[in-house]
Amino acid sequence: MFEIKHIVKIPQQAEIRNSLRQRARLLVSGQNLYPPSTLENLEKFARQIMQSSGLSKEYLNFIIVLLGNEIWRETVAAIPYSRRLLLLPQCLRNDQQCQGNFDDLGLICAGCKNCNIHSVIDKAEKLGYTTLVAEGTSVAIGLVEEGSIDAVIGVSCLPVLQRSFKPVTNAAVPGIGIPLLGDGCSNTEVDYKWLFEELENFNGVSNNTPLSVSLLKNQIVDYFRPPIINSFFDSDNETEQLSLEVLGKGGQRIRPLLTVMAYLSYSINPLEEVQKSLAMVIECFHKASLVHDDIEDDDEIRYGQPVLHKTHGIPVAINVGDWLIGKGYSLLSQISLTPYVLAECLNIVAKSHVRLSEGQGADILLSSQITEKSVEDVLKIFRLKTGEAVKVALLTGAIAGEAEQLEKAVLNRFSEFFGVAYQIRDDLMEYREQNPAGSLFDYPFLLSLLLQDMQIQNQELRLMLEKQDVGLFRTNCSRYKIDNKAEGYLLEYVGKCYSELDNLQNVKMRLALYGLVGKLFKM
Repeated sequence: MFEIKHIVKIPQQAEIRNSLRQRARLLVSGQNLYPPSTLENLEKFARQIMQSSGLSKEYLNFIIVLLGNEIWRETVAAIPYSRRLLLLPQCLRNDQQCQGNFDDLGLICAGCKNCNIHSVIDKAEKLGYTTLVAEGTSVAIGLVEEGSIDAVIGVSCLPVLQRSFKPVTNAAVPGIGIPLLGDGCSNTEVDYKWLFEELENFNGVSNNTPLSVSLLKNQIVDYFRPPIINSFFDSDNETEQLSLEVLGKGGQRIRPLLTVMAYLSYSINPLEEVQKSLAMVIECFHKASLVHDDIEDDDEIRYGQPVLHKTHGIPVAINVGDWLIGKGYSLLSQISLTPYVLAECLNIVAKSHVRLSEGQGADILLSSQITEKSVEDVLKIFRLKTGEAVKVALLTGAIAGEAEQLEKAVLNRFSEFFGVAYQIRDDLMEYREQNPAGSLFDYPFLLSLLLQDMQIQNQELRLMLEKQDVGLFRTNCSRYKIDNKAEGYLLEYVGKCYSELDNLQNVKMRLALYGLVGKLFKM
């Protein structure tokens, strides 16, 4: 990790800074390092540079920042100026003569020219940058997540750059950090020649341009609105119209998003029509599973509206779910892919349907077999249900994009870990909502952890299970600190997700999934 117990320094001589920047660039190039990198990895290589340069450990953190910059350099350079944010610190202003005002986001430069902020902003905005004079990185991460920008060039003191490393890495925000030449909260200085070099660096190499996941998500949401969704349906019989309504209802559209992300990441020449069709296929399968799940769980509400089997009856709902499965296969068979690729797509979808059904069957039986099931048994159900749903989404897109076998193997493992983490997170969120009207089986993972800690012969446990006493369940969860234990499992599986992503060679896929994991599991 960043060393913060000793004094940290920025070389004051430009020649030393530039020499270290060059050393960092050569090392990253020679090691074939890809973004984002772990802090431990950066520190290991930073120590090599520090020792070979004969520098003291006071410069270690500065070198770590340089290595981080070089790992992101090609990605940032591929992003148009208009999709970048320049983030400047307020302490660059002349606090005695500054005529600017402050709003909720930061400083509004008045252009008084009593400091260099105006000239930097003017140059950046002429290039096309969005600019912001504010402290911290939370605003920058928010702008990336909402799709306003794709990269950040930030100026800050070294301690702030240190603190921002984890959230920026978890959100997979491409960025270049330029440390201020000294600490202090006012009238600070930066190497402006270095800053202008970074601002102007652009090569537009499309292979390095990351996907804008937030913009892509908005695009996919539009696929399930008229007129696009209507173009996939060609009759007006009642079953098809009900299916169309089911498809058009809310949800985060994460599964079609994953499919399209994978397709765009791996395909050399992605086609819009293929992209739309893949999204529609995966959502057909997903919504079919939800219609059937609602029946099996006897749920009443989804997306804030009555579920289909409550409004039209169970037979109609079963039939609509079946129709959506058939429609998904039909649409998939018509996509313009090579016969071999299409066959592989159909194969992965069919296998996933089998495994999903196995997982759903085990989940349905869980309520009657809970005392016989271990924590690992419940995790296996999560891998079969949610993990398999994620897997079919990612692999269908990757196969359609003709990804290499090693990449598909990584996505396979990632999907299982992601599915487990997602289900544990859902259990914890449900539990922390303090809903007294729920069922014990709204929290299957927490329940399995509790059963592991309590003796099965325990009279209080038997009473809790017989009466489905959520209040007693919560009391015991608190006593045995079950939510803390579940949080530990969540951290473990999110960590496994990141470890698998580090094995991906496709930078677009790696960054897109890093950002998605970081957004869903804000650790």
